[in-house]
Amino acid sequence: MKKRMSIGVLLVLLALVCLPISPITYAQKKPPCRPDLAACPDEGCGTSFDGNLNRRKNIRSDSQTTTVRSLASIKKLDDPENFSLGDTREELTALGEGQKVTVTAFLLVAKAEGAESCNCRLTSKADTDNHLVLVSKTTVDKFPVTNNATTNKTVFHSRELESITAEFTPRVRLEHPNFTREKIQPLINARPKQALRVRVTGLLMFDSEHFIRNHLVRVNNWEIHPVLKLEFCETGDKCSFNSDAGWKSLDALP
Repeated sequence: MKKRMSIGVLLVLLALVCLPISPITYAQKKPPCRPDLAACPDEGCGTSFDGNLNRRKNIRSDSQTTTVRSLASIKKLDDPENFSLGDTREELTALGEGQKVTVTAFLLVAKAEGAESCNCRLTSKADTDNHLVLVSKTTVDKFPVTNNATTNKTVFHSRELESITAEFTPRVRLEHPNFTREKIQPLINARPKQALRVRVTGLLMFDSEHFIRNHLVRVNNWEIHPVLKLEFCETGDKCSFNSDAGWKSLDALP
């Protein structure tokens, strides 16, 4: 009896082993919706998410008068109360979206980004954004860097929690080719506090995508997006927001 059971179990196992195995399939990222940036409309792949948001991200220039604002004032901007995915942006305009501002801050890093709807899901460096992490001097001094790489990861995270975001975009980069991670990151790395004093001019934008989903590490969802001008302080951190002394435009680098 036991022998029959053993043979039966063996036959079942052999049958299982011989069953055809289906290949493992993984969810694929969506391919680009246009072949290149020249063919990418201002709404990007807008039908897949939010064409109105993409149009704001893809502004190339702006002629309105610039308002000087502090980083603290941007951190205090309100969230919308009645905004839903794909809505028109009148409520956001009333809160400040679209204002051209200049902010003085400390830049911690320029992060490379990947495929996004606004850029038609293209993936080359030239066709993707750079995410700039901006903080105040108070934040830099509160969380000083050390000689320990592991500790500095914690320091960066603590700093980033008190940050706002600015963005280099590929449309603006067509006229400002130095708006890249490759140009700005070495300047940051050369600073002993790993923080570069910058004066950033661009448009206020409410990042409604990350307000609704995929929240980022920062104070709120208000950004300077796109960046239209960036200057850095050549004399350490002594440059004043209301004087041009010591400031150098990123455009002026070779």
